[in-house]
Amino acid sequence: MYQLTVYGQEEKYLFAVTERNHLLDILQSQGMMVESPCGGKGICGKCKVQIIQGLVNALTAEELKYLTDEEIDQGIRLSCLVIPLGDLTVKLLDKKEVKHKILTDGYMPELEINPVISKKVYDLTKPTLENNLSYQDLLEAFLDAPILSGDPSLLRSLPEILKEEQVTAIYAGNELIGLEPGDTCAEMYGIAVDIGTTTVVLSLVDLSEGREIASETAINPQKEYGLDVLSRIDFVRRKENGLKVLQSAVIDCLNQLMAELCRKNNVLPERVYEITIAANATMMHLLLGVDTASIGKAPFATVFSKHQNFAADALGLNLSPFARLYCLPGVSSYIGADIVAGVVVSQLTETHKNILFIDMGTNGEIVLSKAGQLSSCSCAAGPALEGMNISCGMRASEGAIEGVKINDNEINLKVIGEADQVGVCGSGILEAISEISRVGMIGKTGRLKKKAELQSDEKLQGLAQFLIEEDGKRKVIIDSNSKTIAITQGDIRQVQLAKGAILSGFYALLDLMEITMEDLDEVIIAGQFGKHLSVDSLVGTGIIPGELRDKIRYIGNSSKTGALMCLLSGEVREEMERIAKDIRYYELSTMEGYERLFTRCLNFN
Repeated sequence: MYQLTVYGQEEKYLFAVTERNHLLDILQSQGMMVESPCGGKGICGKCKVQIIQGLVNALTAEELKYLTDEEIDQGIRLSCLVIPLGDLTVKLLDKKEVKHKILTDGYMPELEINPVISKKVYDLTKPTLENNLSYQDLLEAFLDAPILSGDPSLLRSLPEILKEEQVTAIYAGNELIGLEPGDTCAEMYGIAVDIGTTTVVLSLVDLSEGREIASETAINPQKEYGLDVLSRIDFVRRKENGLKVLQSAVIDCLNQLMAELCRKNNVLPERVYEITIAANATMMHLLLGVDTASIGKAPFATVFSKHQNFAADALGLNLSPFARLYCLPGVSSYIGADIVAGVVVSQLTETHKNILFIDMGTNGEIVLSKAGQLSSCSCAAGPALEGMNISCGMRASEGAIEGVKINDNEINLKVIGEADQVGVCGSGILEAISEISRVGMIGKTGRLKKKAELQSDEKLQGLAQFLIEEDGKRKVIIDSNSKTIAITQGDIRQVQLAKGAILSGFYALLDLMEITMEDLDEVIIAGQFGKHLSVDSLVGTGIIPGELRDKIRYIGNSSKTGALMCLLSGEVREEMERIAKDIRYYELSTMEGYERLFTRCLNFN
């Protein structure tokens, strides 16, 4: 046994450790938040801590790739590769939480408000010596519905209810789910949720008025255990309590956001009767505490894809004791409920046009509607488009470069907030590479040109100052002040892989449905990340072919909007459940010639 001392930003923690393990595993087992996008595999370089005192294993070859000489001198190590050899004192280096730009709004089609949850008030008949009836018998008589003895919460509420002159019955469809003393019909709320791989968005809704009241957002806390779905699936596989850790993280996040929503808007949590959730298949499995192992290996089968509907308190969600949880239906392991929601929001089954829908993020999920006939695929775009696996990458928060323009041998930046630039978020990375490609600093294969090539080209001479060559490696400095923020050759390769995945998915679906790019009438882009991308950067990097430039439409967070529509309309739920069965899914890796197509799509124009 040895003692681990951890210094956070403002507090000191002491732990007694009995097992020899990697420092990241120890910290996470104690509830310490250390960002680890790769899930502890030693390939992202993000889980840095400072060793203050004590013995640990020697620096690994992997660490030498991610740590500068200055960091090594300061005792900085990657916690996933450090093994304590005795008493140890460390300092966490995560910066304080900053405000992230999280998308909450989106296009919403017209719909008839008809929520599944409803209320009805009744005048009470009290027990008397003459009628000799129980509370349950009296209530069941005028409710014309059983008060199920299998639900003790209903029975327990009866003594309090019978003190009043009226009772309010709460229904989910035709099913009686709860009783409240008095007349509470004016208070009937629900919450719509989008659980993304990166972000969590909640909206509080007045079900009586069909009105969205307010939203709350957060970064998905599961990111500490892996940035993408595959790393989280791997975390569950490798860690004995991994599934419980990830489920608890998201449940705690939901409870915190719901409490904040209710507090800010003077709504009692016990007056929230339903929560509808849209998420990809992995996030939905983790939410419900269902093992994700089958999703991560061939044939990539989900444990469930259909909609789910049960009591919210079964997950420990702090709402009304009668509250229901409705999980939107999905299609497959990689076309989840978030995408089905987007299909319904975009009304892809109600069109005679050819429309390409894409939710762009760590995974690029694509649905093609050929006059209402739906086909889909998923492509592993990777975390580069969200600022991860990028040398100076970060999320879209204060200090992130989100726009880059090269004009007259100058590089102009657009930075989020009023802070100094500290890194580049996904939209900034795409704009930077789009501009670098536009001015000719890279060739067709994506390789940065040599400094000598730029200096010998009259049009590029002025840009040669931004190209740095060190140890045979090249990078483009975009921050002329500190000269520390740069786009490296490796960064370009990461974006190329994302571009190749998404673009090849486009072409594959078009080929399967026997139409061409020219036949497309519209391209709909959805999602947290997609909203922040300019048409110029999408076309400039080649993720979207140039001929589609004028056909692009953004619809925002369609996943949350779909959850909101399901909260407000039972008919929309039925439609969504039907459409989920009609979407045909294609696994790209099994398609003949796909590897050649992917390779062609890597090239820049």
